Amino acid sequence: MAASAETRKTQSEQYAAAGAQAFTDAVDKSLTALNALNANSKSNLEAVVASTTAAAKGAETLGAQAIAYSKKSIEDGMAAARSLGAARSVQEVVELQTRFAKSALEAYLAEVNKASETVAASFKESLTPLNARVTAAVETFQAAR
Repeated sequence: MAASAETRKTQSEQYAAAGAQAFTDAVDKSLTALNALNANSKSNLEAVVASTTAAAKGAETLGAQAIAYSKKSIEDGMAAARSLGAARSVQEVVELQTRFAKSALEAYLAEVNKASETVAASFKESLTPLNARVTAAVETFQAAR
């Protein structure tokens, strides 16, 4: 009977030790996962900040281009108005107006193309950090499978 009690006592101690070890292992795994989650969240936030910064820089560049174009357009319009005012004949007025309209249209189309390139570059630059985070997340999920 004493041997049976001793066996039960030993088994109870083994179960308690195994339970404590399992608990310790679970806590360690949870802390490791929490640290990885925090690092991932930090990286995601950094990517969002980088993306927002790139978008703001692109918007600033686009705004500066628009202001420069507007200023040049007004200056060109004023110069054309002065030329029209100095014209000596209807024929000269028509020629000056035609040249001005053509150059204004060409300048506008060039500015639209430049703005489109700026927007595309800004969009690409804004998405680069986010794409990197998506790629990292996919790789993490694939590694976990």
